[in-house]
Amino acid sequence: MKTADILEITKSSFLEPQEENELVNSFLQKLITIDYRARNTVIKQRKKDYQETPTTKKECEKEGANYNPEENHPDIHPMDVQMAVFHCADSFLKQLMVTKLSQCQYSLPLLVPDPFTQQIEFPLWTFRQINKSWKKKNTNNEIVSQTKPVYKAETPMVAFFGFGSVSSSKSQLINGLINEKHQTFFHRNCSGSSRTRLLMDGVVEIAWYCPSGKKTDSFDDCVAFCNLHGDAAANEKQYEILTSMASINVLFLPDFGQKNQYKGLVRSLFKSPQPLICLLTDSDCDETELGNGKFITGILKKNQSDISNQIREMIRAALTEQKMTFKLEDVAKHTGIRVDEEDLECQRGKEAAVQIMGLLRGKDPSTVKETNLPCQGKLWHDWCKINKELRHLEGENLEQDKSTKLKNMRDIREKQVAQGLSEFLSKFIETIKSQNKNEKTYFLRWMMNMLDDFTSEKLCGLHKEYAVKWHEVSTLKNMPDNLDQLETEQTNLENISNQINRTSFGLEHILREFGQIYESWSSAKEGLKFDFCSLSSLAAEMMISGFPMELMDGDAAHVPLTWVTAVLDELVKKLGDQKVFVLSVLGIQSSGKSTMLNAMFGLQFAVSAGRCTRGAFMQLVKVSEEMKTELKFDYILVVDTEGLRAPELAGKSTTSRDNEMATFVIGLGNMTLINIFGENPSEMQDILQIVVQAFMRMKKVKLTPSCMFVHQNVSDITAGEKNMEGRRRLQETLDEMTKLAAKEEDCDAEGFSDVIEFDVQNDVKYFAQLWEGSPPMAPPNPNYCENIQELKETILTHASKSDGVMMTHLRDRIQDLWEALLSEQFVFSFKNSLEIATYKKLETEYSKWTWSLRSAMLEIENKLHNKIENKAIHDVEQTDIQIEMNPKSEEVKKTMYDFFEKDRDAGILKKWKASFEIKFKELQENIVRETMKKLNGVLQQRHLKKKMDDQKTKHENTLFEKSKELALKFKDQSKDENVMKNEFDSFWKQQMAELSDTPAVKDIDILRDVKTLLSGINESLPLSHAQDSSEYNDMISLPSYSEYVQLKSKGLKDNLKQLYKGAKVLSEEDEVQIRALITDIAEQTDKMIQSYNIAKMGYNISYIQQLKDCIKVRLTEHEKEPKVKYVFKSEFFLHLVLFICHRANNTFQHQHQMFREANDPIFYSERKSQEYYRIFQKYCQGASSTAVFSALVCNKLIEPIQQNVYKKTARDLADEMRTNCESLNGNRSNLEKHILRTLAEEEDFDAYMTYIHNPREHFKNFIRDEVNQYITERFEDSVRPKMENSIKLLEQKITNAAQESTEQVKEINGDAYMWLLHFTLKLSDVLVFSVNDLTGVNHDDVEVSFLEEVIKKELPSIMSDIRSKFSTETFPVKLDYTDRPDELLIDHFCDCCWVQCPFCAAICTNTIEDHTGDHSVPFHRNDGINGWGYRGTTNISIDICTSAVASDGAFYPNNSDVSVPCKEYRTAGPEYASWSITPDLSELPYWKWFVCRFQEDLENLYENTYQGSGEIPDEWRKYSKDEAIESLDKYI
Repeated sequence: MKTADILEITKSSFLEPQEENELVNSFLQKLITIDYRARNTVIKQRKKDYQETPTTKKECEKEGANYNPEENHPDIHPMDVQMAVFHCADSFLKQLMVTKLSQCQYSLPLLVPDPFTQQIEFPLWTFRQINKSWKKKNTNNEIVSQTKPVYKAETPMVAFFGFGSVSSSKSQLINGLINEKHQTFFHRNCSGSSRTRLLMDGVVEIAWYCPSGKKTDSFDDCVAFCNLHGDAAANEKQYEILTSMASINVLFLPDFGQKNQYKGLVRSLFKSPQPLICLLTDSDCDETELGNGKFITGILKKNQSDISNQIREMIRAALTEQKMTFKLEDVAKHTGIRVDEEDLECQRGKEAAVQIMGLLRGKDPSTVKETNLPCQGKLWHDWCKINKELRHLEGENLEQDKSTKLKNMRDIREKQVAQGLSEFLSKFIETIKSQNKNEKTYFLRWMMNMLDDFTSEKLCGLHKEYAVKWHEVSTLKNMPDNLDQLETEQTNLENISNQINRTSFGLEHILREFGQIYESWSSAKEGLKFDFCSLSSLAAEMMISGFPMELMDGDAAHVPLTWVTAVLDELVKKLGDQKVFVLSVLGIQSSGKSTMLNAMFGLQFAVSAGRCTRGAFMQLVKVSEEMKTELKFDYILVVDTEGLRAPELAGKSTTSRDNEMATFVIGLGNMTLINIFGENPSEMQDILQIVVQAFMRMKKVKLTPSCMFVHQNVSDITAGEKNMEGRRRLQETLDEMTKLAAKEEDCDAEGFSDVIEFDVQNDVKYFAQLWEGSPPMAPPNPNYCENIQELKETILTHASKSDGVMMTHLRDRIQDLWEALLSEQFVFSFKNSLEIATYKKLETEYSKWTWSLRSAMLEIENKLHNKIENKAIHDVEQTDIQIEMNPKSEEVKKTMYDFFEKDRDAGILKKWKASFEIKFKELQENIVRETMKKLNGVLQQRHLKKKMDDQKTKHENTLFEKSKELALKFKDQSKDENVMKNEFDSFWKQQMAELSDTPAVKDIDILRDVKTLLSGINESLPLSHAQDSSEYNDMISLPSYSEYVQLKSKGLKDNLKQLYKGAKVLSEEDEVQIRALITDIAEQTDKMIQSYNIAKMGYNISYIQQLKDCIKVRLTEHEKEPKVKYVFKSEFFLHLVLFICHRANNTFQHQHQMFREANDPIFYSERKSQEYYRIFQKYCQGASSTAVFSALVCNKLIEPIQQNVYKKTARDLADEMRTNCESLNGNRSNLEKHILRTLAEEEDFDAYMTYIHNPREHFKNFIRDEVNQYITERFEDSVRPKMENSIKLLEQKITNAAQESTEQVKEINGDAYMWLLHFTLKLSDVLVFSVNDLTGVNHDDVEVSFLEEVIKKELPSIMSDIRSKFSTETFPVKLDYTDRPDELLIDHFCDCCWVQCPFCAAICTNTIEDHTGDHSVPFHRNDGINGWGYRGTTNISIDICTSAVASDGAFYPNNSDVSVPCKEYRTAGPEYASWSITPDLSELPYWKWFVCRFQEDLENLYENTYQGSGEIPDEWRKYSKDEAIESLDKYI
């Protein structure tokens, strides 16, 4: 049996045993909670698995005279249960078991015979963790305290044994001597005892009596009592050892009769020098002193209490004379017995520990820590101090101050590295790395013991000195006239406290040094000769083995984040990313927090009088597999903390530290136990104020931990009325503290229940006093143990409703909480990394869901579009689209549901579930609406261009008929290719000449039309400005718009400002506002241009007029807004119209070209000449009307097939790029990361400015470039195969349509027209091809039965011809603008939030436009990039938003004369209030590199300099481009 198995959380932990195989677990679980009733564990109610058992006297008689129910189901002796566990346990569980027995004030196994071999074992190892404390009077009659490990204590020992079978119980008599109220030794009259004892004969047990320094003490000094069970004569070795080491022997004999067979043994005892008390159990003789310390007395029929008093006095008298002492370790010197510490692994562990401790031999305990563990001393404390100061930057140049502090911190780290590894630590690491698991555990336990031995004497003296000094200080505090002396004594007290800190040296300090070595060495970049990474692995292994791990350094009051993160990462590697339930405990110092946790879970948190836990420690408790069905986690992580209001921390900003600690552990815990000790209302009030404030902070940052109050050391807890009164008083106090905290935290709360879900009836537990009587001999109170068990059950009930937290998330939560606490503005500074990461994951999934919807809708839209063009449908209802969409919609909803319900972060995701479901519904409705709008537009355009299409069809079919007539004339010359070609060319030339009279589609000149329209407004506009496309202002990227505006106000100050040529009229906020307006207008006009559908409807100058009018309206509306303090000059409007039209020129030209090719008779006919020639050839060669008709149908299919193939390929390609293209396979943030990487690689300043000032445009351009590059690079292996596949599928579909049409028409004896009707209808959802396309074509002679065959024959050559034209050049040209893959992806990625940070212009990364909640971005940048500068100077700002908001600086919003503190930036106006900018001291190499690389460009752009307050720190210039690019993966 191993300790780990016993400490697991199991169901059986809470059940009474009903079967024999449940006894062991029940015994151990009770023992762990220090419930001394564990030894009375019996089967109280057996399971009813023996229904046939006779229960009445009659039934017994039927069974026969020999029936005995006890023989059928005999009770197991309680001590057999204990000894069975002892024999089956490994050495570490034995040690835990014996330690807990000692805490229960029970006797402990000293000599144990093996039940099989009878070899005697001395389990010395099991005593190594037991300490005993007592008080006694010294030679000066002063009471002195002593605390010693029992294996070192030198005390008198009284040995009890008996010869033969005696009628009185030795154990019961010893109990009367030690503690009459407690059964220290189990005896025959104890509950559960039986005659079937199997494993106790020959066992020697030991217990110590410890005096309390009072007159009521039974003995004046600590005394050991040993009891040999069974007949001493039959257990000679044990008898021999006891008699040789005992100060006094106590012998039990029946009598001194002639038949007594033990006369020889008795005689030898009387001859020995040790005092002897011989008790005759079958005699009532009076006490007889035989001299030389030998006594005989009968105890038959005598009062038990009188006997105890009589023997106690004999022993006391004998001890005054007998100076012989007993030391536990000396038992090992006896031969013929086995000592457990002789095991090879234990020996190796001990030898290693002795060797390492040898390095400290002879040294002063108060100096060894400083010399052997140098990294955790002053250097670490200085680093912590600067790290806190880093959150309070000062001066004009915040980044310079920050760089200086960071450099100082790096210097300290370098000094720590320079210290190297001491010989002590080097040897320790080398040893622990070379050992197996058991050896390692032995070694660590030995080290703990030896370090305690090394420092105990010095610490004991310092604690006594501290206690005296503390008493003096307390006295002086009540004497107001002695303030100087008080100050002096407080300084002395502080010095003693520091000495205690310096002298304390335990395993936790070695682990702390591990942490500092790891943190300092991981910050060093080169020259490391030591594998420091292994330290975190070693610490993780220790945690898994059950050792506590320091979470917060109590001496430095700091969390070593890098180290803690590394250890948790190692835990994840070793255990997997397990779920944990974090249980924290808070309370006043010495209120029993650690004791409670140790009893509840069998942990090893430090427990001692005076100085207990410092900082915070964490320890893992495993949940058994059977309990994982009820609990949703794998481990409980218990966090124990230092006591609040610790007296030794007085004068060290105790309140601030307590608030920090409370906020940290409450934020960390899924549940926090608030431990209150005693019934002092003032003490309770102090801690409750701290706790309530911490919970209020959690509510404000949307963390929802639960809490329970544990009211310890409450007298008479059984009184129900008193409990009700206590709860009422606690509720009142909590509500009162809530009101006080609400004022301080600026929160609206009237009662505690407004802050946290709390049930005063169920979430308050009252605990009995820990001890049943007065220490040091008092056992634990059974009621306390019951309270522990009840609390544990309640905690697990609460925990079963919690999802816990993943270890990786816990790691992030620790960092978030600590970073926020360092800033001293917790609510303002808290950044929930777990929520951010989870939301980012949700956005990525949402991007996939929305793309699925869009992709499905594109298919539906294409199908319906084809049917409209084919006149197969004449109207579109929204319900029709929704019905088509439903299957995909339901599929995506199911995926959404699974994600929200089954994802490992489902507990966090649920807060967004409702809002995202609404957003998804809105998106679906918008997509349906947009599709409806587009299709209605197609319907409208179909009507408008009907005349145009009819004319085109008529013209085509006329050409067909004329070419047919000509062909019939030359039918006999069909074999002469040249003749046919010449005749056709002549005919075609004549037809084209006739078409020249038809109005052609003219070329367009957008810039000329713009000039024409603008000249009517402003005739002074230079002609060249409109003609030369290279000469226009990129309005979005202008550094300033001051020259384009004038202020509305006409006060003297404003007039003077405008008169001064160089004056900057606009504030930075105004500049951003105008730039945002231009961007918005550009987006609006882009949509307008797309809605014109020039490729289908042609160009009209009225479009330019509409654009111009739209721009004018937008500018006028903007000027009327109350917050706008300027009006635009006419030049602004003119330049903006030019800018918009210039940027749209290519779109106009491209779409117009597509319209011209499709609708200009000459252009269109020229493209068709080859098709007509082929038909001409067929007629000339005598082909049948059926063959020619089929060829004509196939020719008519060429364009629809091309259109279908290109559109489908575009959709498939967009789909593929969403999966395979790195930049496009995630959400918008991932896309931005690739944009920034590309910008850095290309180092194009103008491109950067477009990205900063017009991000949406830059995103669009980037997506277009990515798609073009993808098509170019992957055309042969990706694009062409898709097109080939589409062609193949279409060919099959057309062939099938021809076959099915033929079959159907034959059945009804239909003609070619009927066949054509069926054929086009079958293809109407995939191809724009209808019966109208063949209007006017004569098909009287066409034989339906041959159509299918001819089409099958003609189609492959048509398809081959289409294939031959596939290329990277034709791909984009053949597609309508809106059908291109880049535009499909732009629609998907750019439908999101584009609001920019008012300081640095970083783009909000939320993927939902008009989202709820604040705008945010993973990392901000230098606000000088956006044009900010220092007031009253020409210096560009180098401040970074996230540093500024943590500083004491201020800024001037909207160029006002009133400054706003950076920490209160939200009060500066709506554009600031909508942003969440949390303090962040991340390095941000990317934007620092950018500023250094483009310093000159930025200075030229903004006509200011990076000098004075804006001087760039030298540290910034150390970042390379590669480092900048690498950092993107970290921050995005």
